[in-house]
Amino acid sequence: MEEEARKLLEEGISKKLVSPGKGEPPIFPNGTKVVFHYLTRLCDGTVLDDSRTMGGRSKPMELILGKKFKLAVWERVVISMRQGEVAEFTCETQHTSLYPLVSQSLRNISAGKDPLEGQRHCCGIAQIHSHHSLGHKDLDKLQASPQPLVFSIELLEVLTPGSFQLDVWAMSDTEKLELVPQIHEEGNVLFKEGQIKEATEKYYNGIACLKNLQMKEHPGDEAWVKLDLMITPLLLNFCQCKLLTGQYYEVIEHCSSLVFKYEDNVKAFYKRAKAHAAVWNQTEARADFAKVLELDPSLGPSVAKELRAMEDRIRSKEKEEKGRYKGLFDHNAPPATATTVSPL
Repeated sequence: MEEEARKLLEEGISKKLVSPGKGEPPIFPNGTKVVFHYLTRLCDGTVLDDSRTMGGRSKPMELILGKKFKLAVWERVVISMRQGEVAEFTCETQHTSLYPLVSQSLRNISAGKDPLEGQRHCCGIAQIHSHHSLGHKDLDKLQASPQPLVFSIELLEVLTPGSFQLDVWAMSDTEKLELVPQIHEEGNVLFKEGQIKEATEKYYNGIACLKNLQMKEHPGDEAWVKLDLMITPLLLNFCQCKLLTGQYYEVIEHCSSLVFKYEDNVKAFYKRAKAHAAVWNQTEARADFAKVLELDPSLGPSVAKELRAMEDRIRSKEKEEKGRYKGLFDHNAPPATATTVSPL
């Protein structure tokens, strides 16, 4: 292990053993799956990311070795570890320049978003020099001024090739494309069974899979459009799940992106209208419902029902607010206390 530590040091990586693992050092052929917790810090101790708390839950990182993960240094350091080992790796800047992009993707995932959301259609190096905001001040600062980072890694599992089901992200483009219809159907079955959380995750996985493929195409090209048309029904189903779980602003955001591209998508207008109504955006809700009727007059009864429900909620809210403030004005103010003024 001393020899391995020396090799790492020559590569600009300093290893500090915190807790030894168990058994002999594993063999890591390409296709090995490694599962680990990570804590990323600046050299001054500032924490950037922690897999145990990111997104309010503990979710370890999973990597398939040999799949050219964007942050190659993580693959390099884990193969120097035993299962169960905890170690700190201080990595020079040449190993950490792409960390802001990786962190953005991991934060997106923890928030239930597309891991590629906010990333431009270009390579990582081009993004670093584009001065494009990543949506996080700490990552923007790190992107503008790359610096060494400290990774605290706990290696939880080492799974040999063939001993686990291949993760979607490790599949070839063809395998991903063939898997999406299956994911879509599994999501539909879960939705019909009332398992909304599980269905949401299926739809999300299908969307993210297609988005990953779409990023390799030029926007507007035939292949890009074909993938976008596959994404649209999955995204609409995803939005339906979000409506049922009360995440209305996310529905508005996604449906707005759809109607921007597809002005005749009645389902997107309908779901956005319902989301607007739920958050008291009356004007926007009425405008979207009007657009629904324009695109599909047969939905008149459904729209009328939704409008009545919205109006009933508005009346109820106004009545409640009147009752709440009525008492403030019903009683006369108590008489002022007489004040004795001393003669000058």
